[in-house]
Amino acid sequence: MLRIALIFHLFIGTTLAGVAMVAALTMGYDTLQPVLLSALLGFVVSIPVTWYVAKAVYENS
Repeated sequence: MLRIALIFHLFIGTTLAGVAMVAALTMGYDTLQPVLLSALLGFVVSIPVTWYVAKAVYENS
């Protein structure tokens, strides 16, 4: 399950970090610190999301 979780994390982490960055930019936070913090927050939030998705896929296969 760890292999599939790592593969999913590549995609889910990138997607959520990108969404968080776009959200920060649309709210007007266009300096370096808020953009990096939003990307980091999106990447950290993706860890439990990845675990849930990998667990669901692993149990259904």
